[in-house]
Amino acid sequence: MIYYIYADDKKEFIDGCKVNLEKVEVEYLPFSKIGELDVTRVSHFLVTGCLNEIKLLMGIAHQSDTPLGIITTKEQKELRKTFALSAKVEDAVKEALSVSEKKIDLLYCNGEIVLQEVVIGEAPPLDSFDSTLQGKSYLDRMKLFWQTIKRVKSLKHKHITLTDAKENTFKLSAVGLVGLEYYNNTFASKLVSSQLSVNDGKFSLVILSPTSIVQYMGYLFKSLVSYHTPKNLPKSVGYIRSSKMTIESKEKMEVLIDSTKRQITPIALEVKEKALALSAGEAFWERKTTYTYNNKDSIKIDHLPSDEESANYLSEAIPFFTHASKEQYASLFTNLREESRVSQTFMVLLILATMIATFGLFINSTSVIIGAMLLAPLMQPIVSLSMGVLRQDTSLEMNGAKTIAIGVLSVLITAALIALMIPIEHLTSEMAGRLSPTILDLFVAIVSGAAAAYAKSNDKILGSLAGVAIAVALVPPIAVAGIGIGWGDWSMFSTSFLLFITNLVGIVFAGAFTFAILGYSPLHLAKKGIAIWLVIVALVAIPLYASFSQMKEDIYIQKKLSNLAFNVGEHDVKLAHIELIHRTKIDEIRCEVISTGILSKAEKIVLKEVILKMIAKKARIIATFRYQL
Repeated sequence: MIYYIYADDKKEFIDGCKVNLEKVEVEYLPFSKIGELDVTRVSHFLVTGCLNEIKLLMGIAHQSDTPLGIITTKEQKELRKTFALSAKVEDAVKEALSVSEKKIDLLYCNGEIVLQEVVIGEAPPLDSFDSTLQGKSYLDRMKLFWQTIKRVKSLKHKHITLTDAKENTFKLSAVGLVGLEYYNNTFASKLVSSQLSVNDGKFSLVILSPTSIVQYMGYLFKSLVSYHTPKNLPKSVGYIRSSKMTIESKEKMEVLIDSTKRQITPIALEVKEKALALSAGEAFWERKTTYTYNNKDSIKIDHLPSDEESANYLSEAIPFFTHASKEQYASLFTNLREESRVSQTFMVLLILATMIATFGLFINSTSVIIGAMLLAPLMQPIVSLSMGVLRQDTSLEMNGAKTIAIGVLSVLITAALIALMIPIEHLTSEMAGRLSPTILDLFVAIVSGAAAAYAKSNDKILGSLAGVAIAVALVPPIAVAGIGIGWGDWSMFSTSFLLFITNLVGIVFAGAFTFAILGYSPLHLAKKGIAIWLVIVALVAIPLYASFSQMKEDIYIQKKLSNLAFNVGEHDVKLAHIELIHRTKIDEIRCEVISTGILSKAEKIVLKEVILKMIAKKARIIATFRYQL
């Protein structure tokens, strides 16, 4: 006998279904009279009701080993999607009547069936269905994104202990967990879709454990705004796949079963393998072959915080930036303290690098200068200084500053002595390239400082510091300043040394800021040092911006004069190869003049007047004449 068990308030819906059941012998029974049910007389169950009523009958069907078909109402969209059930009543009835030869697993939480998901704590948006985004505009999704971010800010980590079917114990810190058996279109199921199967005797526990808001924002943006499921598991999410799991927490955590039933930890999750012959849609069974899985337990929680220190820190509130662990602190600080001190190795390498750089500047060789950049160890105490600034560590600051000062003085003296010994006083293009620092050089230094701090904090990419050393070029500008001292050229010394100061303040500021983002200092401690160096950066930026404005003006003049052709009297002239050189008293404009003949004195005066009128400023004109035959 087929029994159709239905909710008392769904009589009108049942009357609509009866039309499609006229040719079938069916006994109708409301849930209010479920106590009268004789399961020995039932060969097949049909059910319509709320989730709790459906789960009640599923439990009965499981115990009596009776097939079951679900006929959903119009409102039960998510349930219909999960089991790929038909929305049209006629098709839904036909589907529910067909007895499935396959059986599905049932997930139990403290003895109660979990139809969709069990949520322990809070896990936004993992516990939400993707239907929340359907029909929403980009602006609506952005609003949902910011609302979720606000929720994450209020979340707090809990100390959680997990024990699996093999009695393995895992201790970690998390804000929430989502347990699920089937792919059900929630954000959690999308992340672990490859781990879900309907009848393999395993369920998946998805764990939300963000260590910073910044870390979690990337996943939220992809999921909520771009509506794109990440290919790889986000750093703030882990999972365990098992047949049984006990979940305990130091502080009691609220447990929601299918969004309604409320319990508190501890809880026990257990899968009953192939427990129920459910009449589901074909798409539901096809997922078994679509997703790759095996019968082994799988665990991916190594990247989640598990040490006591991190758990205690995160239990207060999730920080905006990541908090580094004690092990990370100890490893990095030991290294930085060592590198902040003057050593024989440091001095030998620095002087050798200075000699290579200075000779490279004289012979105008870019490759030789790059070699000096790679050899020079001056980046090490600068990165140490940035950490001292961040942590307000006087010892680290003083040692770093002292080493930098000694290193700079050594470079200046070495380069000046080489300049005095070499009987050549010729400004090469490599030297000239370091005499006009602009605001763009400051931007390069800031980006390089961030790269240096990030590389220093990660042993796996420590080799990238060589690239940073080339990008920011610390020793060459000091060497040019030393050459300026040797030649007695104050302008050369000051402009090239300004480039070094630009690199120094940019690296220290960006390095401190990057270390703060990486969690090496609480924000209340980091704010003072970062603010002071931000002011220093702003002060250095003033002359750099002036130089940048000058550079823009020079480019404008070069464009204006290049290929300018005009008549100066008896001859036509054309200007080429415009070069501007800034001197202390008056600027120079050097150019090549291509003339149809030798210019008279009067014509040269006209030439000069035209050039000065075009640039609208005073300047000394130095021309090289070429004649067109």
